This record gives sequence, structure tokens and C-alpha cells, in this order.
Amino acid sequence: MASSTPMHPYYPLGVSIPDYTPKTLNTRTILAIFVTACSGVLVPAFILIRRARPSLSTSEVATAMWFLLCGFIHVVLEGNFALHSVADSSTILSQLWKEYALSDSRYLTRDAFTVCMETITAFAWGPLSFLLVRLILDAHPARHTVQTVISLGQLYGVVLYYATFVHDIAVRGIHYSRPEKRYLYGYMVLTNSFWVVIPAFLLVQSGLATMAAFSRAANMVKKD
Repeated sequence: MASSTPMHPYYPLGVSIPDYTPKTLNTRTILAIFVTACSGVLVPAFILIRRARPSLSTSEVATAMWFLLCGFIHVVLEGNFALHSVADSSTILSQLWKEYALSDSRYLTRDAFTVCMETITAFAWGPLSFLLVRLILDAHPARHTVQTVISLGQLYGVVLYYATFVHDIAVRGIHYSRPEKRYLYGYMVLTNSFWVVIPAFLLVQSGLATMAAFSRAANMVKKD
């Protein structure tokens, strides 16, 4: 008797992905669409920011661009995952997830942790990232508070994501990634590492800025 579950390339072998629909786009096309979409957001934004705030430092522009990219990815890509099952869909966003899922099939099986994590990311860190861009451009006093909240949330989410992935390999013997190195190290490790390294740096930046602000306030009190 033939299995009712469609064949697929995802691991662990034989994992059930009900109503699975194969990709119709190849890897190069999917990655090109992703890069083009991100560029289509960042390039015009960079031009507008430079025109609107010509005195803004290069580091501040880079930080604003980072959070703009975060907001775009969190709301559009991860928001799509949070709201819809991608396994049975052939939309461009679903095919992006199917490509990434070659490194982590939990995105097609609607794993509880993955869905909850991505939902928080999409609807908390996404909108806050857009807000933070405005706070950076306005040099708002709440900037570093919001930056700390977002960066800590992003870092914590990725650490838990890595931890559950490694836990299931070490304890349960379950491998969610295909064996090819480009999927595990290229997709899963490398792409997510940006949300470890950059948020960690920004947490330090905000911590130092907060300490400096308290120090200035304390000195003013002493002078009075």
C-alpha cells in the first residue's frame, strides 16, 4: 500500500510532513529573490537616511540599516511562517522557508518551539525594530533602552534555537538538517550567527552608553 505522505528531501529521513508540496524554484533563484528583496529595502532606505540625516555618523547609519533589515525579515518572512503553514504552499515566501528547512525540517513540521519563537520574533522584535530605526534617526533618549530589549530578545532566541537543535542531536539522536555541509553550516549556523554577533555587540554598545549617561547625571548632581 502506497504511503499517503509525499516524498521529500528533508531530515530526519521519513519525517512526516503532511500535504507537502515540492518547491518549484531552484536554489539560485530563491536566494536571488531574497537578496534582491533585501536590497530593494536597504538601498532606497540608505539614500533617504543620508539625505534626511546627513550629519548621522556611519556607525549610526549602519545600526539603523541593521534594524531596518531585521524589521523587514522579522515581519515579512518570519511573520509569514508564524501565520501560515508553508509545507503545502508554493508562494515565494513559502519556498524560501522550504529552502531553509533543508537545514532544519522543524520549519515544515510546525515544531512548537519554532512556531512560538518565530511568532514572538515577528510580532515583537519586528515592529520594535522599525520603531528603533526612527529612534536612532531622532537621537531619542529611549533609543538604547529599546535597542537593549530587541538585541537581548534576538540573542536569547537564537541561543535557544541552537540549543534545542543540538539537544535533539545529542540526547534524542534526531538530525533535522540534511548531511550536506552547505545546509548545516551555510544556512543553519552562518545565517543565524549574524543574530548572535551583532546583537551581542549592540548590547555592549547600549550598556556602555547607559553607563556613560548615568555617570554624567551623577557628575551633574555632585556639581549642584
